[in-house]
Parts: sequence; structure tokens; C-alpha cells
Amino acid sequence: MDKSPLVKLTNVGKSYPKLTALSAIDMELGQGEVLGLFGHNGAGKTTMMKLILGVIDPSHGNVEVMGMAPDSKEAWHMREKIGYLPENVSFYEQLTGLEVLTYFAKLKGYDKKHAIALLEQVGVAHAMKRQVKTYSKGMRQRLGLAQAFIGHPALLLLDEPTVGLDPIATADFYKTVDDLKNQGTSVILCSHVLPGVEQHIDRAMILSSGKMLAMGTLEELRQAADLPVAIKVKGLNGSLRADSQLVKYLLDDSNSDVLTVPEQDKLTTLRQLLAYESIKDVSVNSANLEQVYQYYLSRHLSAASVNQKNTKEYS
Repeated sequence: MDKSPLVKLTNVGKSYPKLTALSAIDMELGQGEVLGLFGHNGAGKTTMMKLILGVIDPSHGNVEVMGMAPDSKEAWHMREKIGYLPENVSFYEQLTGLEVLTYFAKLKGYDKKHAIALLEQVGVAHAMKRQVKTYSKGMRQRLGLAQAFIGHPALLLLDEPTVGLDPIATADFYKTVDDLKNQGTSVILCSHVLPGVEQHIDRAMILSSGKMLAMGTLEELRQAADLPVAIKVKGLNGSLRADSQLVKYLLDDSNSDVLTVPEQDKLTTLRQLLAYESIKDVSVNSANLEQVYQYYLSRHLSAASVNQKNTKEYS
């Protein structure tokens, strides 16, 4: 079985006359892997996707997709194996949803039946004979997803895919991502909406100002950030404040029985809590994706502020 990465970026950068959009990015994406790409507006997420698509060329470094440079003449046949959903979807307003999707399907060598099946999959088959100009934002987004899914792609690039989708449609979308992953499709998922994403990705990459701040599994990022675990207990009625070993984990300004515990002390703390006969319930919550993201972004902004201050002092 081929273990080579489907996508590989080596020291990749993209610069414009007055802007460095990406700087020294290293990344590998394996087959059947879902990578979450996170960052604020202007962080470089869309630039990275365009480099992988071959729409723009890197200023330095190497981009490989399925073993070749995506901007090369030899890569034309590879593109039919890639699905892409841009952040702002735009279609021919006068055409029906079916006409739009049939057009795109034929560009990849698929027929009308394939288009209809995809419209059913994303939940807009009921409106497939209506003009796109009558579609709501959520329906347009679903049509965009159907376009990205044409041809069972080996690689999916999804830029803000859940914008405009209601909670049910969002859940359906992530189920589709899970199904595609299980079939071997690799996915790069870019999203501003962090809650609900973490259970569907294998790794996360955090970008800011064109630089990679962190990359790894959520567990790896938690450990590197050394973020505490929140343990909430019920039934102790303030007993923890008299416990010399556990009181240090309680917030001084809080009367609730919530402990913030270092990851390495989690099991020891749980054993101590379970020794209380009056305990009624206990819940354990590790730092979620949003908290991990905020940690790395805050650290980056703090370092940038210090550097800027030092520059002014010595200039």
C-alpha cells in the first residue's frame, strides 16, 4: 500500500509586493485524513488552499499533490480527483440547480444521474428545477457542497463549508465528511466555526499572519499548551475548601466545586474525589478546540506585541 502523502508542502511561502501571505509552511496530508485549518481572516488559509489547487504559484518552497506540482501542465488529469468549495459560492443565477450541477458534473465526465444523486445527498433535490436565484443562502451552500462532491474526489478542499447551514444541515454535512473519510478521501477543512468540528478532524493546523503556530492532534496540542482539565463535582457541599490537597485547584473567586487540574494530575485528583462518600456526580472536561486555538493565538499576539515594543525601543 502506498504510504506517500497525498499532499505535501515543504517550506512553502507566498509573497506579494506589500504582503507575505504565507511563510515557511511544512505540512503533509495522508490518505483518508481530515485536517482542520484554523485562523482569523487574513491568516493565510485560503492562500494555502489556492496553492494546493494550483491556482497560484508559491514564491518559494515546493507543493506536491498526488506526487506532482499542482500548477504543472502534467497535473491536468489529477484535478478531476479534487473537489473544492470556495468560501463564497457563486453560480449562474438563471439556471436551475440541476442544470448547474449537471454542467459541472459533465466537466468531470459524469452524467445527469450523478448530479441528481448528489442533489439528493445534500438535501436540495426538491428544488432542483428551480432557478438558483430563488435559492436561500443555505440552499446555495448545499449546492456548492454537491459540486465539491462530484466524482467521489480523492481530495476535498472545503473553505467555510457550514456557513449558512442550519444545525441539522451542519450535522448532515459532517456525517458526509465522516463517510468520505472512511472511504479514503482526504479532506482539508477550513472553518471559523470551531464548536462541533473537533470530533471530525484528525489533526488541526493553526495559522496567524501567514505563519503556522501549531499543528497536531487535539491531544498533542493540549499537551503542548499544558492547558488544565476542568473537573466539576456535585454533592460535596464545599468540603473541597477544607481539603489541603485539592483546595489549590479551586478558583479563589468561585464558590462552585469546579477544579482546574493539570493534565498529569487528572487521575490522582479523580481518585481523591471518589474517596468522598457524599459525592453524587463528577464530570471531566479537557480543553476543547476553541480553547486550544485561543491559547496559541493569544501567545502569538503577545509575542508579536513584545517584539514590536522592543523594535521601537531600539530603533
